[in-house]
Amino acid sequence: MTPDFIIGFARGAVETTLLLALPMLGLGMIVGLIISIFQSVTQIQEMTLTFVPKIIAVMMGLMMFGPWMLTKLMNYTEQIFTSFPQYIG
Repeated sequence: MTPDFIIGFARGAVETTLLLALPMLGLGMIVGLIISIFQSVTQIQEMTLTFVPKIIAVMMGLMMFGPWMLTKLMNYTEQIFTSFPQYIG
């Protein structure tokens, strides 16, 4: 194993992790921003108001993006297993 191989392997893992986390983080951020704007306009300063909409948005996002995320994860895992002989030798 060369340093270039290890760096490429780690890069692929980080890219896959970020790609899978991006939809959920993006939805949480967008819903949080909308709730913050709503709180600013109505001057409601309730800290717990943001949690329930964010949880609902992330759960809906998991239902929408779940199959895509699972496919990406399975493809990455299959790629690791098919190139396993390269890791050993």
